[in-house]
Amino acid sequence: MNRFFELGSEKIPVYTYDTVILGSGAAGLAAAERLFLFGQKNIALVTEHMNAGTSRNTGSDKQTYYKLTLSGGQADSVHEMAETLMSGGCVDGDLALCEAALSPQCFYHLVELGVPFPCSRYGEYVGYKTDHDPRTRAASAGPYTSKMMTEALETSVRQKGIDTFSHMQAVRILTDRQRVLGLLCLNLENEDGREDASSRFAIFQCINLILATGGPAGIYRDSVYPYGHHGSTGLAFEAGAAGKNLTEWQYGLSSLKPRWNVSGTYMQALPRFISREPDGGDEKEFLSGYFEDDYEMLNYIFLKGYQWPFDVRKVSGGSSIIDILVYMETQKGRRVFLDYTRNPCGGIDFDRLPDESRTYLQRGNACLGTPYDRLVQMNEPAAAFYRDRGVDLSKEPLEIALCAQHNNGGLSVDCWWQTSIDGLFCIGEAAGSHGVYRPGGTALNAGQVGALRAAQRIAFGPDAPVSEVSASFVPLERAREQVEQILAMEKMIRKGRPENISALTADCQKQMSLCAAAFRRREPMEKLLQTVTGLLDSLPDFCCAATDRDVRNFFLLRDILLCQQAYLFAMADYISHGGCSRGSALYPDEKGQKPDCLPDDFRFVAQPESETPQIQEILCRDQHFSSSWRDPRPIPEEDDFFENVWKQYRINRNVY
Repeated sequence: MNRFFELGSEKIPVYTYDTVILGSGAAGLAAAERLFLFGQKNIALVTEHMNAGTSRNTGSDKQTYYKLTLSGGQADSVHEMAETLMSGGCVDGDLALCEAALSPQCFYHLVELGVPFPCSRYGEYVGYKTDHDPRTRAASAGPYTSKMMTEALETSVRQKGIDTFSHMQAVRILTDRQRVLGLLCLNLENEDGREDASSRFAIFQCINLILATGGPAGIYRDSVYPYGHHGSTGLAFEAGAAGKNLTEWQYGLSSLKPRWNVSGTYMQALPRFISREPDGGDEKEFLSGYFEDDYEMLNYIFLKGYQWPFDVRKVSGGSSIIDILVYMETQKGRRVFLDYTRNPCGGIDFDRLPDESRTYLQRGNACLGTPYDRLVQMNEPAAAFYRDRGVDLSKEPLEIALCAQHNNGGLSVDCWWQTSIDGLFCIGEAAGSHGVYRPGGTALNAGQVGALRAAQRIAFGPDAPVSEVSASFVPLERAREQVEQILAMEKMIRKGRPENISALTADCQKQMSLCAAAFRRREPMEKLLQTVTGLLDSLPDFCCAATDRDVRNFFLLRDILLCQQAYLFAMADYISHGGCSRGSALYPDEKGQKPDCLPDDFRFVAQPESETPQIQEILCRDQHFSSSWRDPRPIPEEDDFFENVWKQYRINRNVY
């Protein structure tokens, strides 16, 4: 810090860097590390809490990293992997090509940093098939793959002495409407007892800002994202960054305490699905009445293990019927649990199971005992995860719900992961590099590839920062009004009355989960959009903050509402353009087909498999949203003659 930004009698400390990385997950740490290795030393990593975030605090029974095939005799190629990624629909070919081409480099870099991906005695990094994967491209270091990645990258960043600012909450991206100027943060270091803006706020002036803040977890109540992860995508929309594929999410069955995906072995162990009244009474196995026989039900439970995200293609005669039945039960006000202490249906004759589930359990030597016995036999770490967090699956049931798990859309980026605002990059889940469907594990690869691409563009691009950068900065004075607005809000909400922000946040999240998650009804969504827009217009007048923590929660709520507004607009716009049910989103349509055993409310029309869907992009200007639709960018077909590529690489490393 070398100067202050003055607003009347108040002075805000200004920290000046070439590049600021916002977020301390696997993507943000990778960006910081790569920039340093590329010679960029005037960089800083800014975060609310170093140990928070999704990549450090989530996982699954076997958390997956998706990459090019690196073992065996099976043929694979960069172009083929790019085509696989594009086959998910609404995926830009240049992003798919980058993710495929750089997946081995990023994977091996993690190996060199110490992430224990398993290899054979001959050094082959063996793989397995994941969902939507025609090859054995998936790898895993176990339930905590992303945590191991984050810790390894953090060690590397700390060894390099990269400046790190913790306890900083981003509250405004500063721009001149064309390029980024910096970042305004709320200083959370010493909440309460401060009297002036110099201790409450900080400004990070920069030429480049990399958003690595994860998905917009805060917009939903029913979420598998870890507590404390909310995202900051709303600030990017406010700054004028375009959004892409915002309608495309993944929802799946997850435990509530702790938040964790109950995919894979958790389902393949064939637990009982039970529901209870809120007070714990009236327990019943509620699934069996919806199927022709118990073994059809058991097969769908098993298949739910590796068909984990809710998928409208698998509702009629498929395993996603389980997701809907769980959702229906929770909408009755009942609580749903997985019970591993007793077998479903009074007992299982394993010989009567369909071939796929029977063979799997036989090969795993798991045709035995209770669901808990089978879980431990096939994947003991999956049981240990809950035991380590005070939940003994051998003795007590596990409460679950249908939860938001991953946003396949996000901010629109080019092939260098730069947004529509010059100097503003976006990597990890906040970037919209995925489409309707994606192979399992692509999120971890996309975060590492995006970090590498952004770092390359910043370090070697035509406008790369140099050592003496002060002359390159656009004056902060151009963002004065933006800073003044935030400080005025902070003063307005300190009314000396009990806070009302927590209840308002909880209600907004609840309403979003009810009408704009896996099941999206047009009229409730449009009504909620009007409510959210109205709240944003009068938020400082409506909210009351009694403490600094309340102020922190106010700015969190503001980002949530900015984000909800963009996503609700995108969903409503999708319907108005004739959008059908697809991916993990069911749009009820009275003219549609009714799945067996479900009420008429679940009639829907699926997007035809033969249809090539367009990409939806949304933009906010002066608090007004607009949309545009386009075909996905194709996979680039450029000159790959070695001598030509080599010549251009010597000139500019092919970074342009």
